[in-house]
Amino acid sequence: MFENLSERLSHSLRSITGKAKLTEENIQETLREVRMALLEADVALPVVKDFIESVRTRAIGQEVSSSLSPGQVFVKIVQAELEALMGVANESLNLASTPPVVVLMAGLQGAGKTTTVAKLARLLKERDKKSVMVVSVDVYRPAAIKQLETLAEEVGVQFFPSSEDQQPLAIAEAAVKQAGINFCDVLIIDTAGRLAIDTEMMAEITALHAGVKPTETLFVVDAMTGQDAATTAKAFNDLLPLTGVILTKVDADTRGGAALSVRAITGKPIKFLGVGEQTTALDPFHPDRLASRILGMGDVLSLIEDVEQKIDQKKAERLARKVRKGQRFDLEDFRDQLQQITNMGGISGVLDKLPGMGNMAQAAQQNMDSKQFARMEAMINSMTPQERRRPELIQGSRKRRITAGSGTHVQDLNRLLKQHKHMQKMMKKMKGGGMQKMMRGMGGMLPGGGGMPGGGMPPGMR
Repeated sequence: MFENLSERLSHSLRSITGKAKLTEENIQETLREVRMALLEADVALPVVKDFIESVRTRAIGQEVSSSLSPGQVFVKIVQAELEALMGVANESLNLASTPPVVVLMAGLQGAGKTTTVAKLARLLKERDKKSVMVVSVDVYRPAAIKQLETLAEEVGVQFFPSSEDQQPLAIAEAAVKQAGINFCDVLIIDTAGRLAIDTEMMAEITALHAGVKPTETLFVVDAMTGQDAATTAKAFNDLLPLTGVILTKVDADTRGGAALSVRAITGKPIKFLGVGEQTTALDPFHPDRLASRILGMGDVLSLIEDVEQKIDQKKAERLARKVRKGQRFDLEDFRDQLQQITNMGGISGVLDKLPGMGNMAQAAQQNMDSKQFARMEAMINSMTPQERRRPELIQGSRKRRITAGSGTHVQDLNRLLKQHKHMQKMMKKMKGGGMQKMMRGMGGMLPGGGGMPGGGMPPGMR
């Protein structure tokens, strides 16, 4: 996430961190590099100008000159200003209104709005223990309603049916009524997107807003569009009273221009980040944590929350007991690990939150096929229970049967078995609490090391 910006800023600030004394000259040089880094990240020019001026004002003041380590204080100033730029603190949804709390989702076509509705529904259901209903008023895009119905079933929330021959406002008003009858805490309305902002679209969503009076009106926008994301959000906000923004596809955004521009240009907080395709891949937005990640300092708090919320604690505990007792680590355990890591955003998602591991996360992303874990899981699912418990049985015709059943090749299966064997050895080292030995063994698990990227992370983080 934001690898290019993180690398440029870290490089710019590294030269000044160890300075015993800051002068106008070395501050100016560093600020010039920071300015270029932000502009290359597609941060809006007015935002960059204000940011640089704020840092300069604080840097040449008493705050730095009186410090014993002015270089480090300068970096802290940059971090604090990044946080201020993005909103200082997390702003959660207002769920205190009389139920059902109505959340209206707006945005352009292709931003991932319908998927985000499902992600938000799942987060509210699992984290906040809310009863959630979703409804689509997108009567224009083919299969939009069916898509939301399928996603609602996947995440386990109520779906209010609608059809393409109905009026959007009539659908929304009926859904509000039904959500009340069903004692739902939250109703999320998925509106129609367009390829560009147009008067017809804005008139429709303005009428929807007036009709259902939502507590939250969230604008969903693709982070990869950079400062255009902030510009589009402002255009919506000028006509519709937005309460917040959700940035999608943040995991694929190496620049970061949207995250750094949206708050300053719209005056509205970023409330969530979409960080992957999974329905679990929606994170509350914490400016302080993101600023820390951008500066290469990691985000351990979010990583801990991921472990607590996205890891199956019973499976993790069961595996931990097996490891402590030195019991055999079989392919069913291996499959559980693949699923746990996928839930946490993949190996790159884990590494990205660890201090100083941003470059390694980028390498993992580049060297890994995004479908690799899915293929590995498919191969294990194609095995018999006996084969999963005793991988040494998998030879000859068994290999051909497994690969045919999973749509993979024998080379893929051989690689999986080799990676599992490597994991087995690592788990043996952990017997009796040999954690340090296991961590040293992690080197061979990263891309280029010949092993499975990141296997076994959840129990190692307990």
